[in-house]
Amino acid sequence: MIRAVLAATLSGLWGVYSGFEICEAAALPGREEYLDAEKYEIRVRDFAQTSNIVAEITALNRIRRANPALHSHRGVNFYNCDNDQVLVYGKTLSSHEDVILVAVNLDPHHIQETGFEMPLWEWRQPDSGGLNVEDLMTGAKWVWHGKHQRVHLDPAGLPFAIWRLWSESGA
Repeated sequence: MIRAVLAATLSGLWGVYSGFEICEAAALPGREEYLDAEKYEIRVRDFAQTSNIVAEITALNRIRRANPALHSHRGVNFYNCDNDQVLVYGKTLSSHEDVILVAVNLDPHHIQETGFEMPLWEWRQPDSGGLNVEDLMTGAKWVWHGKHQRVHLDPAGLPFAIWRLWSESGA
């Protein structure tokens, strides 16, 4: 899921090999290619098997379709956080009408928590200002106050968070 969210949110174009969403990852010995990749054979796969990330890939595709800032590699800004195992970045359109903030746990084995700076300055707000937030994976909405925020990312659950931000004025 870490690789998927990085590709889906940082690149303007992304796609996955068939089998990625059911976590097929057996490598060919000594090569960077997957064993049983569809370029070598036609395979019938069981997309309902346990331990898959079909729902997450589906959600990432839904989020990409709904947010034009994710349709380009442009408009990326990286933000300060206090944990080197977490990457926090934003994607925005030049019009500033679609702002997506992403936090990703880069450690696939351990829970990571970090404080980070919410980019209030991009809305010309003071450090004590607030922004509306929507968690694009869960649909939950709230208001963040102040530029210092925290996030807890568990690789056993969801190793990333994707939020849409907007100001009270709707900008």
